[in-house]
Amino acid sequence: MTERVYNFSAGPAMLPVEVLEEAQRDLLGMPGIGMSVLEMSHRSKTVVAIMESAEDDIRKLAGVPSNYRMLFLSGGASLQFSMVPMNLLPANGRADYVVSGSFAKLALQEAQKLGQINVAASTESQGFVRVPYQEELTLDPEAAYVHITTNNTIYGTEWQTEPDVNGVPLIADASSNIFSKPIDISKYGLIYAGAQKNLGVAGVALVLIRDDLLPSIPDGLPAMLDYNVQIKAKSAHNTPPVFSIYVLGLVVKWLQQQGGLEQVARNNQEKAQPLYDAIDSGEFYRGHALLDHRSLTNVTFRLPSEELEQQFVVEADAAGLMDLKGHRSVGGIRASIYNAFPPAGVESLVSFMKEFERTHG
Repeated sequence: MTERVYNFSAGPAMLPVEVLEEAQRDLLGMPGIGMSVLEMSHRSKTVVAIMESAEDDIRKLAGVPSNYRMLFLSGGASLQFSMVPMNLLPANGRADYVVSGSFAKLALQEAQKLGQINVAASTESQGFVRVPYQEELTLDPEAAYVHITTNNTIYGTEWQTEPDVNGVPLIADASSNIFSKPIDISKYGLIYAGAQKNLGVAGVALVLIRDDLLPSIPDGLPAMLDYNVQIKAKSAHNTPPVFSIYVLGLVVKWLQQQGGLEQVARNNQEKAQPLYDAIDSGEFYRGHALLDHRSLTNVTFRLPSEELEQQFVVEADAAGLMDLKGHRSVGGIRASIYNAFPPAGVESLVSFMKEFERTHG
């Protein structure tokens, strides 16, 4: 087998080796079934059991209260940019959006196509080096909901605590830090996340929605975009992304085996700290995010020049440290170190950074 490299991509991201090996064993045929999960009917007992097991394990892992419905939907988090306002923004209602990065801005733009939206706060003018402070939020007490993006993949910033929204339902795109630490689900009306960063592979989005929001969903929505229809069909109104859900279920079991979300958070802190220490150790590297707003899953930084940044990426690739180039809108370097990213990869990157600074500083 080709030696595995360290994939620092913002997504799709590295998977646990144990998950890859189990999926490999099952790929030709599930034990006792005689066919691959890729070939099975979504109505089969095996697939129904896979989906039910994934839901049960997520509820245990994250302490999901019983008054929340869980969906496994196609379209990734980007489709939720439209589904959320279609379902939860009344015809004459308003919603608040907090803009803390590129994906938060995309969610805003999609919602603006569907109704009246207030930008409750934005840090775009400051280059998205932080998330907004509580006192900066201009919230509408009559808003249908408040939307935030919990972690900003491109800029390397993260909400450390949830904002106080005065009882208005809080909606969160948690794609890039879902289950990277404990989360109080009860603080949210709806949480959604694409799986391909912390939960598995591309193709499925996890959606958690509180029961009290369901009666307000209007009739007549396209069936595939209606939360009530999808809940009634148990995420199987059409053929769901079965293989992606299967892998998600394996990753959730792996997270349980790590010791739960509190231990996962400690692991992620221990991974991120040496990398931030290397950035802060001198003037050669400069972090993008402000100190108290830094993400544990996406570490962004700059070098003294774009030429050095380009050389850094080329030499890192040759050393098996892949996809470190920052997003085109920001530049610089971005190291995404999601749940399954191994500590040894961070150690290798820190060693590389020290040597690169020694030879080019």
